[in-house]
Amino acid sequence: PGCLLLQFLSYLGACDRLLKQGYEEGQVEEAMEMFQYSEKKAAEFLHLLAQFNDMGFQQNEIKEVLLLCGNQREKALEELVMK
Repeated sequence: PGCLLLQFLSYLGACDRLLKQGYEEGQVEEAMEMFQYSEKKAAEFLHLLAQFNDMGFQQNEIKEVLLLCGNQREKALEELVMK
């Protein structure tokens, strides 16, 4: 049981750090779940999501492409441009 508590506290800390970077709560929770609670991968995903969103791409397309490309920026951008 103590182990679960530590995992939960770690998750909350990661979410808090990502929220402080300006990401929306729903997006943070979704990204953390998608990447099995890896803060590093969730942060990469959120950063690229925001970047591609600013370029005018649709959010649902961005998410799909980032998942398929494993957060590889150049590969994902290529896929988005081709869509």
